[in-house]
Amino acid sequence: MKKNQQTPPDAIMIGAGIMSATVAMMLKELEPETTITVYERLGEAARESTDAWNNAGTGHSAFCELNYTPQKGRGKVDISKATRIAAEFEVSRQFWAHLVEKGYVKNPERFIRQVPHLSFVTGKDNIAFLKRRFIALKDSPLFKGMKLTTKPRDLAAWAPIIMQGRAPKAEIAATRMECGTDLNYGELTRAMFAWLEKQPGVNILYNHEVRDIDRDENGQWNLTVVDTKKKKKFHIDSNFIFIGAGGGALPLLEKSDIAEAKGYGGFPVSGQWLRCKNRDVIERHHAKVYGKAAVGTPPMSVPHLDTRFIDGKKELLFGPYAGFSTKFLKKGSYLDLMKSLEFTNIIPMISAGLHNLSLTKYLIEQATQSHEERMQALREFMPEAKSEDWELLTAGQRVQVIRADEEEGGVLEFGTEIIAAADGSLVALLGASTSAAVGLDILQKCFESKMETPAWQKRLKKMIPASEAALQKSAALVQRTRKRTAKILKLK
Repeated sequence: MKKNQQTPPDAIMIGAGIMSATVAMMLKELEPETTITVYERLGEAARESTDAWNNAGTGHSAFCELNYTPQKGRGKVDISKATRIAAEFEVSRQFWAHLVEKGYVKNPERFIRQVPHLSFVTGKDNIAFLKRRFIALKDSPLFKGMKLTTKPRDLAAWAPIIMQGRAPKAEIAATRMECGTDLNYGELTRAMFAWLEKQPGVNILYNHEVRDIDRDENGQWNLTVVDTKKKKKFHIDSNFIFIGAGGGALPLLEKSDIAEAKGYGGFPVSGQWLRCKNRDVIERHHAKVYGKAAVGTPPMSVPHLDTRFIDGKKELLFGPYAGFSTKFLKKGSYLDLMKSLEFTNIIPMISAGLHNLSLTKYLIEQATQSHEERMQALREFMPEAKSEDWELLTAGQRVQVIRADEEEGGVLEFGTEIIAAADGSLVALLGASTSAAVGLDILQKCFESKMETPAWQKRLKKMIPASEAALQKSAALVQRTRKRTAKILKLK
């Protein structure tokens, strides 16, 4: 044992965000004897990417996000990604309902509220696309009940502030999913950690930063950790490490030196919101309204007018507007990007940059916009928006994953990447994710033999009765599952 070595736990979670909480909760449910230590560099859980001000609150249900249904050749709309993500969201709802039903998480209205999800477009081409999307989705078990309109009076009923001041015969179209929700992942995460820290064998340490990760000759992982309040450094061993540190995951993954991490890089992108200050306007809107990203812009640029519930108050946000910072975390260092450069990823990063000059141009344009230019984008959604009613807020920092590619040199990955050591002893999550289904994928990669045991299968079935695959096939199962989880989570 090294000097200042602490008692080794069975599992270490780096970062106190939604995915560390999810993986820790699942492990504790599947094997209650598991000892877990969580290290968080800040003084509280969920204050980086997970915080409600720092991310979108749709839960990635795919009801309104148009970038999940890309248009292919001859006008065909590919719905495979949307149906998969919608099924994953139902898996998450079941997991959260389980936590509420067991009494682990109380007052579900603090983290989930019913808010309809709308997709809204203007112009003939976009309307034609939305109609094709609706036709492709309406018979999917997960999108039953979706409504489509091209009538201004319908949209005026669904989202009044969008139609006020718009031409009476405006060319518009919208779809609506009544069962949409707003998610406050910060509240959910803090509630999960509040339960976890009361459990035997669980230790959650704030103001503790993991500085290094090494592996000894016996295959055990050793972490160098600093207590930033007491200014003390110590070492701790564990057989399993989960790196769920948001934008900070990549540098820690690089320190592990696992072969699977070679060639990965990251490009930091900051976000901004316009936040409404007028309570009358906020109360007159109750929906998440997503538009279509402009041609040539990245998926992160999808504009939306978004009802949120944060710190017990109803809020209205519009965005996101992109910016650039060399930080990997909102409360990180400006040297993060430079420190992440390695021999194995510098070529993929340069190559990805050269292949995505339009993204660089987009970020520069976004970062240099004036308040009035941002308001013009808002007025495409809300024609009567007044400049004095809105203020600019800095949202979360995210790191766009860059992966080595034989043909391109390096490519940008806009989804979630699970990078695991071959033996499953260390795993890192790169990219944004809030899904319980991703938590299950992590456990499958790292605890494959245990996941197949009757004991774990029985407990998994109690947590999540309906699987992702089954939900995609059966409308009756989706209906039963939604009805059950809605009752437990106090939704309509």
